[in-house]
Amino acid sequence: PPFPAATSILKRQKQLRRKNVRFDQVTVYYFARRQGFTSVPSQGGSSLGMAQRHNSVRSYTLCEFAQEQEVNHREILREHLKEEKLHAKKMKLTKNGTVESEEAEGLTLEDVSDDDIDVENVEVDDYFFLQPLPTKRRRALLRASGVHRIDAEEKQELRAIRLSREECGCDCRLYCDPEACACSQAGIKCQ
Repeated sequence: PPFPAATSILKRQKQLRRKNVRFDQVTVYYFARRQGFTSVPSQGGSSLGMAQRHNSVRSYTLCEFAQEQEVNHREILREHLKEEKLHAKKMKLTKNGTVESEEAEGLTLEDVSDDDIDVENVEVDDYFFLQPLPTKRRRALLRASGVHRIDAEEKQELRAIRLSREECGCDCRLYCDPEACACSQAGIKCQ
């Protein structure tokens, strides 16, 4: 029997395939906040982390997610602007920290009116970026998340890491003496 007509591999037409990637939804996993043990905050205190497993999941359309992000970022921006306004009020009362003021000591975020904050006229995407959180704020977030006992050992370990990062390289000047160079002894190029 005759063989069917074989088409050459070279002559096969390439099938046009779409190489576009399309996304239609965003899935967000929510985790409970825990003490971190994995990062080194630039300021003292403990780090923030999250639980090993998520406690809820939510799916959004792209549009819904963008709106949710806008609302969240606007709220973070509102808090940040309130903190800036509070700091400015305290500086005014203490004449830039040169005079003690009981009134300044007693001021809290509740003393800053929402009327003093104009979030609506700020382009959130231009302003929003991650801000380092002060020690007290991180501790408050942990307590609010149900962390009753903050491990104080982490604070000491993080302090030691920050101190060790202040000293980098070696003491070589003009030329490198490999026998005295800490970099050379560590097996890296002289810094």
